[in-house]
Amino acid sequence: MDKSIDEAVADLGRDIGEYIRQQRNTAKISLRQLAKLAGVSNPYLSQIERGLRKPSAEILQQIAKGLRISAEALYVEAGILEQREGGALADAIVTAPDLTERQKQVLLDVYESFRRENTAGRTGGRTTAQAENTAGGAGAPAAATQTNEE
Repeated sequence: MDKSIDEAVADLGRDIGEYIRQQRNTAKISLRQLAKLAGVSNPYLSQIERGLRKPSAEILQQIAKGLRISAEALYVEAGILEQREGGALADAIVTAPDLTERQKQVLLDVYESFRRENTAGRTGGRTTAQAENTAGGAGAPAAATQTNEE
């Protein structure tokens, strides 16, 4: 059992290293440049990227700063933090200083309803709106409201 735990930890190290390399390549930053920006040695960063070293949360924070990405994204990739539902958008809403608590909650509720609707759409589930549109039968127009003018 210990071997599988060790393998899982090693996989996490490889995964975070691969993620850092991917982010570095996307940002078009050399290994040497990122090492300098993050304040770590070039060989140490190389070892992290190859999965030979598992960086601490502090080192991840420095690397994130060098890559100009959120430290939270690296923490999630490293398995230090669990990804919060809603991600960065939900975080931005919660921390917005110019919104009232009620406004924040309404925005979060709307956002979550969209996420649920999209998830249901991907899994073949029908939304309430879809069910209402087909309630009259295939191709049947919705019943019009009649007004009496005298």
